[in-house]
Parts: sequence; C-alpha cells; structure tokens
Amino acid sequence: MTDSAPTFPPLMSGVAVEGGIDPFDKARSMAALGCDAGTVVHNIQVDRLRAAIVFAPEVALEQAMAMLPVCGVGFQNALGALAPPEVAVHLEWQGGIRVNNASCGRLRAASSTTDPGALPDWLVIGLDLPLLQTATDPGATPDVTSLYDEGCADVDPVQLIESWARHTLVWVNRWEDDGNRPLHAEWMGLLHGVGDPITMMGRQGRFLGVDDQFGMLIRDDETTHLIPLSQVLED
Repeated sequence: MTDSAPTFPPLMSGVAVEGGIDPFDKARSMAALGCDAGTVVHNIQVDRLRAAIVFAPEVALEQAMAMLPVCGVGFQNALGALAPPEVAVHLEWQGGIRVNNASCGRLRAASSTTDPGALPDWLVIGLDLPLLQTATDPGATPDVTSLYDEGCADVDPVQLIESWARHTLVWVNRWEDDGNRPLHAEWMGLLHGVGDPITMMGRQGRFLGVDDQFGMLIRDDETTHLIPLSQVLED
C-alpha cells in the first residue's frame, strides 16, 4: 500500500479521516454543514477501505437515487481495471458488493430527506470494503470474503479510491448527458440474483429486475411489486 494521499479528478476533493472515524458519518455531517459537492471522505486501514462521496442533486430524491448505481458501476469499473481479469464483481440491488460470488462489502446511501419527491440538500454514497478477513474462522462464513482473499492483494487501496472516483465521475457525466438508459443497461448486467427467489423489505417473490428509476421489481403468485430505490436510504 502506498503512503501517499489519493489524488482526485477536478471537481472532486479529498478529506482523510483516521482511526475509528466512519467516512460515511463524517460525510453526512459535512454535507449537512454545507460542504462542496464532490467531497470524498476516506479512511484507509490495513484491513478495511472506507470512503464516501457527497453529491448535491438538482433533481428530486427518487431521480437522484441514480447515484447509488452510478457509484456501484463506478466501483465495478475501477476494480475491474486494477484486479486480475478472472476476478468477477457484481452488485446487489440494495448496495451489497459481491466478488467472485461472495459478499465483499457494500455501498450505502443517506440523504437530507426521505421524501421521494423532494429536492435533497445533499446525498451521500458510502463505500465499505474489507481488504482482509478478520474472522478467526473464515471457513465458518464461506459466503463472506475480502478483497485480498479473492486474488487482489496487489490492488493498492489508494489507487482503488482514485479509480473509483474517476469512474464514478465518468458515469455521473454520462447520466447527466444521456439519462438513465445507459446506466440502467450497465447496472442490470451487473446485478446479482436477477431471476432468483428473493425476500426484500417484507416482499417475497422472484426478482425480475429494475424499473426505469432503478426500483426493484418482485413478482409473487399474484402481482408484481415495486420497491423504490429510495427505500434503501439509511436514517
């Protein structure tokens, strides 16, 4: 791991935190106080990489939730550029990350409002990625892994944060220029569990995919239910 601080593209700036400080919580506090959009708060530890990006949406919350798939696709593109070619990265609808089909961290989302039709003052997307497993018996949780356990020990976390920011910015620009369609197509190709039985937020059925606003479509025996993506927001 390099000792240098991450370097971010124009319109983005980095804020490092250390120890037990959670960048996601820090970013929410900074956003509430009016920090600039594009602020990337990060905390790189030996066994864990955490970061969060502050957004200032100019659309209603339900449309702004596109930043969750934007950051997910950005992460997949970033790790895909740095990891060995055999490493497969997929994304769960609610933010989970899967590497080689095992759970490996997650993306999180928080906003100044939970009203889908309101214009948020800010939206924060966080990344929490285990670099090394800390469990005393990793075999007890075969569906949970870490980045280095999946053949990515040569991936520098500083470079990964930089790459995540760059690829995310590319997708933000593409979303602003072209709307949801390209992002929808890319995210659908990475979504884990499409077509499988699922239980999500009290709904049971088959995961059909997502609608044009990235809401989850679940089909039970009688009808198809829609769970808006804004439902994954944390308090």
